[in-house]
Amino acid sequence: MSEPKIVAYLKPTCGWSRGVRAIFSKYNLAYEDKDIINVPENRAEMIRRSGQELSPCVEINGHMLADVSGEEVEAWMIGNGLVEASDAPTAVPTNQACSDAEHAAQAAAALGGTIRFYPRG
Repeated sequence: MSEPKIVAYLKPTCGWSRGVRAIFSKYNLAYEDKDIINVPENRAEMIRRSGQELSPCVEINGHMLADVSGEEVEAWMIGNGLVEASDAPTAVPTNQACSDAEHAAQAAAALGGTIRFYPRG
């Protein structure tokens, strides 16, 4: 099998994006990781190429998989003969969003640290 050309439009910290990365790692596949949070041009490119705003989006050999989980990417690659199915474990879940605690930590980090509430007075 030849190495597929993969461009992945992903968030740096996102359960779905981590799942997609885990599948590429599981199959030892090289891919271009385009950060759609810190690089606005990548997000605009993802929207233009996929036709929608939800992520992750993964383009494999010119075929766009929009708003997919790692499990969906893996199933598509197996179904299209790009990889052979593997039972190898992944380091993270491949079909799961971030937990509420992860979302809260990301929001706090985006604001520069701990959120403090002060009483009105």
